[in-house]
Amino acid sequence: MPLFDLPLDELRTYRSSSQEPQDFDAFWSRTLAEARTYDLDARFSPRTDTGLSTVETYDVTFSGFGGHRIKGWFVVPAHTTAPLPVVVEFLGYGGGRGLPHSHLLWASAGYAHFVMDTRGQGSGWAVGDTSDPVGSAPSYPGFLTRGIEDPHDFYYRRLYTDAVRAVEAARSHPLVDAGHTAVLGVSQGGGISLAVGALVPDLAAVLADVPFLCDLPRAVALADRVPYSEVGHYLATHRGRVPQAFRTLTYFDGVHFASRGLAPALFSVALEDRTCPPSTVFAAFHAYAGRDKSIEVYSFNGHEGGGRFQEAVQLSWLPARFGASTVSSARGAGPAAGLRARRSAPGRRPVR
Repeated sequence: MPLFDLPLDELRTYRSSSQEPQDFDAFWSRTLAEARTYDLDARFSPRTDTGLSTVETYDVTFSGFGGHRIKGWFVVPAHTTAPLPVVVEFLGYGGGRGLPHSHLLWASAGYAHFVMDTRGQGSGWAVGDTSDPVGSAPSYPGFLTRGIEDPHDFYYRRLYTDAVRAVEAARSHPLVDAGHTAVLGVSQGGGISLAVGALVPDLAAVLADVPFLCDLPRAVALADRVPYSEVGHYLATHRGRVPQAFRTLTYFDGVHFASRGLAPALFSVALEDRTCPPSTVFAAFHAYAGRDKSIEVYSFNGHEGGGRFQEAVQLSWLPARFGASTVSSARGAGPAAGLRARRSAPGRRPVR
């Protein structure tokens, strides 16, 4: 697949022209304050039917936007008794939380791992279990135009809020060291991670791979594939609604969230990516406010990005952001040490 966006030397200097709304911070402050009027009520139910012996898996529910119940998985190394750093993962477009054995990497590395299901999605490539009980005005099939005429009604207002509440739910578990929390995701999950990186001020790390939902005016104009093409199809029918649609998108643009992100950040970009054009990823990377930031460039890949190679980079990069001593002690409290602790301790703390 040939390159179609700016050459790499221009990407390294490209900046977005997306205009931030004046009430951006107030909009999100009100949104999260409203969500927190509902009891988080995070519940973790052990699953004993997974067939897995090296990890323990919990079926999770918690209250997201509007108090709606959101599902997820929580996975820790088997026999863990001491709090661990936690990795909170958000999923790509169209996918759901899938099955428990799909999520072994981060627990195998010695971390707690919280996977948030995506409301209304989970029928495209991995099964989901969370409905979206909120309807919308007419929209193009998909999610990117649902409620696009008003930022208060937009689908991603609900999803970003769910994601913030997912971090709060993960941190509520007694096996999580809340002070050492990372968020990550690929594509849609990467875009959500950038939003959470701005909305949750005390994260240890943000890992955003080929992030979706960045530099939205350019993305919609340049990308000829879903999800961005959904906006074009919608506006081709609703010809008079261009200003309202693009005004709504400004409240959800990863570039504006990136400019508020301070946690160490690891990005990745693929130069042949026609789904999330590389210039839109570089726009978010350049806007990112944190000083500890880096980007992995995959010159000959499309939207699959770095795949397992990027995971290897993440596994090498993340421990230093959690603190080597913290990670070492957490890993030392993993399976073997956990068995020793379990034999001497009267019992584990109860989980709701």
